[in-house]
This record gives sequence, C-alpha cells and structure tokens, in this order.
Amino acid sequence: MIYKMNNELLLPSFENPVNSVNPVHFSRAAERALADRRACAPRSTNLSAVRHNSIMSQLNESVVLDALRQIRDPDLHKDIVTLGFIRDISIDDGQVSFRIVLTTPACPVREEMQNEAHQIVSAIPGVTSVNITMDAEVPKGRGLGDKVSVPGVKNIIAVSSGKGGVGKSTVAVNLAVALALDGAQVGLMDADVYGPNVPIMLGVSHARPEVDVNKLIPVEAYGVKLISMAVLQPGDKPLIVRGPILHGLVKQFLSDVKWGELDYLIVDMPPGTGDVQLSLAQLVPVQGAVLVTTPQEVALIDVRRALRMFETVAVPVLGVVENMSYFIAPDTGARYNIFGEGGGERLANEYHVPFLGSVPMGIEVREGGDKGVPVVVGQPESPQARAFRKVAEEVARQVSIEAMKPELVVLKKSQ
Repeated sequence: MIYKMNNELLLPSFENPVNSVNPVHFSRAAERALADRRACAPRSTNLSAVRHNSIMSQLNESVVLDALRQIRDPDLHKDIVTLGFIRDISIDDGQVSFRIVLTTPACPVREEMQNEAHQIVSAIPGVTSVNITMDAEVPKGRGLGDKVSVPGVKNIIAVSSGKGGVGKSTVAVNLAVALALDGAQVGLMDADVYGPNVPIMLGVSHARPEVDVNKLIPVEAYGVKLISMAVLQPGDKPLIVRGPILHGLVKQFLSDVKWGELDYLIVDMPPGTGDVQLSLAQLVPVQGAVLVTTPQEVALIDVRRALRMFETVAVPVLGVVENMSYFIAPDTGARYNIFGEGGGERLANEYHVPFLGSVPMGIEVREGGDKGVPVVVGQPESPQARAFRKVAEEVARQVSIEAMKPELVVLKKSQ
C-alpha cells in the first residue's frame, strides 16, 4: 500500500505482520505537512466550559418560577406563583434573588416557606447562590353591598363577646399590639363607649387627640393608633346616651378620625348584641369578627348568640378565642381549669368556625393591663404573651383567607 502526500511517497512499515495498516513512519516532509494541517484546524473544545454555558443559558426566570410552583399556600390552596407571591426575580451568573410577598407580616408559616423555597431553587442546575427577601402586603378586604370603606383602612376586625367579664378588651389590646410588633400598620377603635378601658391598658389614659382641620388625630402607643371615648371625655364622667347617639358615635369614630394607612383596624366592641354591633355592621364592610369566651358554659351560651348575630348581618366569623383557659400555679406547676376545659374549642367545632387559640390565666396579664404595658410587650416570653402572638397569627391568617376569596374564585373560573 502506497500513500502520497505533497508529491512524496510514503511507504508503510510491515514490521508487524497484521493485515491492517500499522502506524506509518512519516518522512520529515510528511510531518511538516501534518503540522501545517494541524495549525489550520480548530483548537480542542473545553467541554466543561461548554456544559457550564449551556446550563447558564437554560437558567432563566421561567425555570425558577416552575420550580417554585411546588410550594403551596396551606390556607389558600394554590401555589405561591399562581397567587402572585413571587416578585422581582433576578439572575446573574447563577446567583438567584427574589422576593416572597406574603398576605400578612404575621404569617405563621413564613420561615418554613422561606426555607423550602431556598432548598428548591438551590437544587436547580446552574444555581450557585439564592437570596430570598421576605415581605408582606396585606390584601384589602372585600366591600360588601353599598357600605363605604374607611379611607386607607384595608381590613376592619370586630373583637366581640356575648357577655362581659371574659377579657375581650384584653384580647383586643394584645391582638393589636402583637400585629404591630410583627410589622403591620394597626389601629384600635374602642367602641365599648360605656366602659372605655383600652387607653388604660395602653398607658395613654391622659393623652388627648389633636385636631387636623376637621379630623381627629388618634393617639399612639406601642405602634398602635387609638381612638376612645376615654381620651375624648376623660375622668369618671359617664356617657349617658341612647341608641341613635351611639350610631352617630360609631360613624364619627370611623369617618372623622384620620386613621391613615392601616392594614388592620381592630374594633373593641361592647358586650352583647346591641346597637354598636349593628351600627358597625351597617356602616362599613367588616372583614370578620373574633369572638372571645371563657370555657364555662354561661359564657358559651352568650357567645352562641353573638355568633348568630354576626351571621345575620353577614359578617364572617374569623374564629373563637378561649381566654382564661387554665391557670398554672407558679409554685407547684400544677394546672387548674378554673372555668372548665375546652369549651371554646367545642363551640368552634360545633359551628364550624376556626379555633384561634387558648390563652392561660396569669398575673402578668392583669399587671400589664393595670400598668399600661400589654403582656406581649412587658412579658414577651410568658405563656400568655406567646398565646396572644399565636392568636394574632391565626387572626391574620383568617383575614387573608377572607380577603383572597374573590381572587380564588376568578382563578378557578379562568382555568
């Protein structure tokens, strides 16, 4: 077999007696020609660099969003991408950053959702780092009928009870302060005009609201804006008015107070099912009612009436809080169910409404109320403070569910 290259004969060597052609002993001319040919050929490709560039080209916003669809909101029953929680995705050479915007700063699954999102995105090929910013935008409650919303107020929450003496105002105060501590913009309207004790519990009983043109500026304490008859008519002078006057007072507290931008306006209602409850339900869209009870049957009977009243005026019941559930003796640690056991949870199950939590008795709560330092601020690690914060998270969760209901219906129809 003879090879020819650049007009020179190349003779193969048959030293190895095999039928196939053995390696050829090239002449110097052949070697030069082969070198020239290699010089003109493309350089060898870096396969790892090609693979890296290919992965980078595949890493985009759609890939990240598709991965995050695995995470579902446990209450709204939709994935967080469909719900619009993912914002501001940025991808830079494998570094992925984005925001998760929840429906409340008091979200009880905030950390779990952040950790799950970090784990899922980190597993995407090509991702080298993940930066997640947790944020919250409280949705505005639904407008009902022809009721006029309070400017700037997203959600109005009534805290009510069927009877006095169950700690309704204490729950309202600590609920408002706990939401403010979580980062929400909160107002507290003391609608219990016959027994306006909220300013004492917040330590502002001697404060007086200022006037801006024709609107009252609410007093503030612990990040909560407050209006109450006790700051308008201080001292021991009683308020002696009939039903029509009460309607006007409630209307003024809503429309003649400069509340500003609020995520939640907590309304401490008077006991019972009377004029103030009806006025509030008639004047503005109330996002929901929180019912406060103790475990004992006498309190539960009246709370049942309050629950039915809110159903009659088309106000959703966000759930039941069982206050003064039990007492832990500080010297022995023994638990005493002074007012019975489990009544609030049984009531919630009976009427198919959420049970928002139970709050134990404790001297810390009474002392905080008398001193004007709510227990969630004065004794934040106490069992009572932890219980109030848990209740606040559950209330915020239920408000978000109510507020997002119309959007979920639209999504279902469009699919």
